Amino acid sequence: VQLQACGGGAVQPGGSLRVSCGVSGVIFSTFGRFTLGWFRQAPGKEYEFVAANTWNGTIAYNTRAVKGRFSISRDNAKMTVALQMNNLEPDDTAVYYCAGRIFYDAYFDDRGYSYWGQGTLVTVSS
Repeated sequence: VQLQACGGGAVQPGGSLRVSCGVSGVIFSTFGRFTLGWFRQAPGKEYEFVAANTWNGTIAYNTRAVKGRFSISRDNAKMTVALQMNNLEPDDTAVYYCAGRIFYDAYFDDRGYSYWGQGTLVTVSS
């Protein structure tokens, strides 16, 4: 199983970016069993949970961090998960990682994910 993240870049405060993650190496029916999460790691800091779309349809956010600005979505037909980020702030600057695990309920805990993408850098700066 491989996760491939893309879509990062540089943006000014208040701007928007969309990062996405494709999952390969699984059959279509298996993809639906995945909990897919987005985490980020700022320089010198630990992984921080951002958002998740779980195997049973739960959608969750780190509301303290994203404050209603981010939206996660998955496309089971394309086997992708995306994170739309609006009204970006300098504190959102980080490497963003997608992660996956089948039938995983502790979606906020990075230690339990089985598969990780390579990360994509998001820089918010004026």
